[in-house]
Amino acid sequence: MPADERPVLLIDEIDKADIEFPNDLLQELDRMEFYVYETHETIKARHRPVVIITSNNEKELPDAFLRRCFFHYIKFPDPETMRSIVDVHFPNLKGRLVTEALKVFYDVREVPGIKKKPSTSELLDWIKLLLNEDISPETLRESDPRKLIPPLHGALLKNEQDVHLFERLAFIAKRQGAQ
Repeated sequence: MPADERPVLLIDEIDKADIEFPNDLLQELDRMEFYVYETHETIKARHRPVVIITSNNEKELPDAFLRRCFFHYIKFPDPETMRSIVDVHFPNLKGRLVTEALKVFYDVREVPGIKKKPSTSELLDWIKLLLNEDISPETLRESDPRKLIPPLHGALLKNEQDVHLFERLAFIAKRQGAQ
């Protein structure tokens, strides 16, 4: 980038940084310079950068930091947008597998009490596994209560609590089906 153009700085997932990082960042941005320990260099901006900071809201950010921010919420993609995202990653994958996978994915996200809703990256990983294991759309459409947990669920459910929740729901559905 030529030196007279305004730089853009992306700081991704600031909520995962040390608790002091946001406040320390304010000082660095105010001075428009920072030291890179790995290269033993100080980088100084000639023009105030446009700073884009992302957060998954996993931890509260300090009020002093938030006062200096313009907040923009990006809602989770709807099924149509998600299908477009899937198409970018799997351009030759058409038809019912994507339709059924998206239905299961959004159903899992809507389960009350789930601790970590699967995200876009989990969906893409899961579709890749479904393809590798040659799982059919019919398998995903399965309504048998004993098979309530999606195939290869470890790509979607990322903690023990959520797996236990699905197991309990499957057990309850199985008992209600037997009555």
